[in-house]
Amino acid sequence: MDLWIYHVVRFIQNKTRILLMERFKAYLFTHRYVLSFWTLVMIRLYFNAVLPLMDKTEARYGEIARLMHETGNWITPQIDYGLPFWAKPPLSTWASALSISVFGTEEVFVRLPYLIVMVGLALFIGRYAKEQNTSYYIPGIVALSLPEFYLHAGVVSTDTFLTLSIALSMLSFWEALKESAKPYWGYLFFVGMGMGLLSKGPIVGILTLPPLALWAVTTKNIKKTFRSLPWIGGILLMLLLSVPWYLMAEAKSPGFLDYFIVGEHFERYLNPDWKGDKYGFPKQQPFGIVWAFFLLFLLPWSIACLRLLIQKGKDSLHHPWILFLLFWALWTPFFFTSSSSLIHPYVLPSCLPVALSVSHYWSILKHKKIYFYIALGLPLFLFIFHLSGKTQFLYEATTDKYLIEQTEPGVALFSLDRKSYSSQFYTRGKIKLTDSTALKQLLQSETNFYLLLGTTQWEEMNPALQSQFNLVDSNRKKRLYRFKPLLQGRTQ
Repeated sequence: MDLWIYHVVRFIQNKTRILLMERFKAYLFTHRYVLSFWTLVMIRLYFNAVLPLMDKTEARYGEIARLMHETGNWITPQIDYGLPFWAKPPLSTWASALSISVFGTEEVFVRLPYLIVMVGLALFIGRYAKEQNTSYYIPGIVALSLPEFYLHAGVVSTDTFLTLSIALSMLSFWEALKESAKPYWGYLFFVGMGMGLLSKGPIVGILTLPPLALWAVTTKNIKKTFRSLPWIGGILLMLLLSVPWYLMAEAKSPGFLDYFIVGEHFERYLNPDWKGDKYGFPKQQPFGIVWAFFLLFLLPWSIACLRLLIQKGKDSLHHPWILFLLFWALWTPFFFTSSSSLIHPYVLPSCLPVALSVSHYWSILKHKKIYFYIALGLPLFLFIFHLSGKTQFLYEATTDKYLIEQTEPGVALFSLDRKSYSSQFYTRGKIKLTDSTALKQLLQSETNFYLLLGTTQWEEMNPALQSQFNLVDSNRKKRLYRFKPLLQGRTQ
């Protein structure tokens, strides 16, 4: 009897286990898209929290935001105390500085506005999936799994807010042209333009208006475009949002308008002899490199999109929505084709129209599972790889955070000849600049201090000076030393 009961219990346990497993698999399959979306978000949030701010670009904008919070100067972004930063308007800096004011200076909070913007955009474009009877989350999954888009969900960058501005204007334009459209869509178009002026300046018009004009002409919607948008009220709203800051910035920091409008937007690109650049040109690139950025940083969906265009052929050119997305996606790389002064974030505005194009044809997309697994596999691989604890060597030389963590509170820290933005951020602005002459004077004092310098600078230093320092820590590019007094009895 006991043996019979035992077998009955085992049978029930096995059946129950199988039933639960089947239900669990069914749940995963039914909710696979929503789980995939939020898994991507949580992995991005993890990296936002554990990765340091890296030189030069991200640490620079992080330090500008920290300075804005510390000094309370919300009009003029500063690259150092009392030194104005004229290269970009302040919208992204306002966002990071506000986050710092509320939550603190940890990396996850400095990057929080960018995660919110990108996740918000990924969720918003889900409204267009309903028209194709696909999952609400598919457009967002495609967007978040584009390397360029995913990267900017956790990078302190002006390009994120420029992309938000362009997306708001483009999608508001599309909604405003629909029959029985709500009036606010027309005004949101101009809100996006105003935000763009506060994000990166007049470039928002260059990247938004031409593709809209091309679409209107191609689809013979010119009259409808003029009728659907509140041009007078909208333009006034755009100017009201942006112009006051420009006037206040010029009043508080004379010369800003000439440098930013004339220098950054015209002299930089049209005058090869211009010597007025204050912050360095982007890396010089080969002609047409922007198209390589477009294909590479939008993988694997750039390949899927290209194959869909080939598959659909001329049918795509007669579909107003697809034509709208094509002009939107391709105009940015087309505009920058002849520019050699650019970097890969310039293709970021193309990410959303690519995601929307792929999701539009999701039902007929061949090999979608392969694209899907590749797109999700890369973030998962990077997440697992980072958990292994063997990744710090890949990026430790791009930031001074880990060197600064080796210093003792209260001991002065000097940087030889130049300060990195990450050293300014992680010392909360306390790192001091010194040169060779001032360093020799410091060595005559009885005060302990740290010295941060490049490996090449150390190798070129006089051996007599080298002998007075103890190595604390180093990476591939920099070294941290502590002053070793020469005389007996000096405090170490």
